[in-house]
Amino acid sequence: MSNKKSNWKDSIQTFGRSLLLPIALLAPIGMVMGICSALGQSYMIEKFPFLGNQVLKLVLSSLQTITSIIFNNIPLLFAMGVAQGMAKNEKGIAVFSSVVGYLTLNVVMGIYLKQTGTLADPEVAAQVGQGTVLGIQTLKIEALGGLISGLVAAKVADRFYRLELPLAFAFFGGKKSIPIITFASMIPIGLIIPVFWSLLTNFLISISFIFTTPYIGNAIYYALNRALIPFGLHHVLSSMVRFTEAGGTYMINGTEYVGILNATNEVLFNLGPSSEYWGQLMPTLTSYLGGAQMLTTLFRVPAVGLAMYRTSYLKNRKIAKGVILTCCLTAFLGNITEPLEFSFLFISPSLFILYCIMSGIGAIPYQMLHISIGYIRGTIFDFGIFGLLYENTHWLNLILLGIGNFIVFYFVFKWFIVKFNLETPGREGFEIEESASILLKEKNWPAIAEVVIKGLGGKDNILSVENCISRLRVDLKDPTKVDQMKIKDSGCAGIFFPSTDHIHVVFGPHVEFVRHAVDDAMKK
Repeated sequence: MSNKKSNWKDSIQTFGRSLLLPIALLAPIGMVMGICSALGQSYMIEKFPFLGNQVLKLVLSSLQTITSIIFNNIPLLFAMGVAQGMAKNEKGIAVFSSVVGYLTLNVVMGIYLKQTGTLADPEVAAQVGQGTVLGIQTLKIEALGGLISGLVAAKVADRFYRLELPLAFAFFGGKKSIPIITFASMIPIGLIIPVFWSLLTNFLISISFIFTTPYIGNAIYYALNRALIPFGLHHVLSSMVRFTEAGGTYMINGTEYVGILNATNEVLFNLGPSSEYWGQLMPTLTSYLGGAQMLTTLFRVPAVGLAMYRTSYLKNRKIAKGVILTCCLTAFLGNITEPLEFSFLFISPSLFILYCIMSGIGAIPYQMLHISIGYIRGTIFDFGIFGLLYENTHWLNLILLGIGNFIVFYFVFKWFIVKFNLETPGREGFEIEESASILLKEKNWPAIAEVVIKGLGGKDNILSVENCISRLRVDLKDPTKVDQMKIKDSGCAGIFFPSTDHIHVVFGPHVEFVRHAVDDAMKK
């Protein structure tokens, strides 16, 4: 029974990681789209007349159109990302099959709607949850369609990539069977989904108040978002709120927008601060996106880092300073908060729980202060572009709220660390070896990989190695062979066992290079 639970948990974690690829694409593309949209609006041209130059306007409008294609096809991106992340065999074929499956799903649902007489007129399609997807008028199930297509393609790939057929049909066996079986599998799925979709839509709308309750919904969301980070499930939660009915439905100028991000894009990029919908919706919408995330990246993380630095031992402070500063800058510039969060999660789960609760409570005043700052990531760049350059963002209120969060987080963490004598960076019972951070400073990936492999018990003890945005994720044969002290010599920010035979080693944004070096060393 425990093995089944462990396998299920690992599958959910893998699913969460598979969403990182499309989400990583949305952030920079969204930034470009946001800049182009912002600079092309009339109120910005009035402020900065040079933006009215015809050539510049053409460039900005063209870039906006080009980047919008990504956001218009989010479900397709999710299909490919999930297929790539979930498939254990023939990942490339799985990705190809996910596209086949997604196309099939949409056309089958469209046929069902037409044959049952429920296909709406295009003018009112959005009001009944229908729309045009890749040229097909169908049920707009948004990201869920992509997730289903990706999961089916991945499962088919793993199950049938070695399928043997009779000689007359042998050409269609093996990996060639994967897209064919995916195509066939999506037909009954496309017929079943519309039957339950209206019921599911009504159910999601009925429970969306949990996250969309004024003033406290976003607090519940952010507390849960932080709490899911150790399990890699926070991406699943954010995707659900951003792209499905769980994030609410919003009627804007007669058009229904499903999910937080879709509504935000319309108000932020098309209508602008002068629109009546700006004051009505943006404080709520952005409280689930980059605006509220800035409280963590720009204020809470630096506060926690400062508390750790101030409570570190003098003999270790020089090295601790480098580690803590790197973690803070990673969050400040790139919205990657995990390295710092894991640095105390490993040693005090109770402090991490307190951190999650405080993150939720600290977000409550956001909507009350009418803060309206996009976009997704919540970095200093988002603040500069979507906070300072836009009107009616109330960015000063964000700074005041952020200062309040900074003070509370700093003193609570400082007290907690000292009170319970936690071994946060710089407070270890042993003196930190400077060579541990030198490996990362010198980007000596082969040496880091060698240390990690030895610390994990050698090549023979490693079953598989993957990585997410900040962590190595390693399946082990015998977890008792792990030498955590040895692994720390690599310069990692922390070590975590989410399950008995699975270990996470946190390296922050450098993790991909470490992963490649580990893969190379494993082949020797």
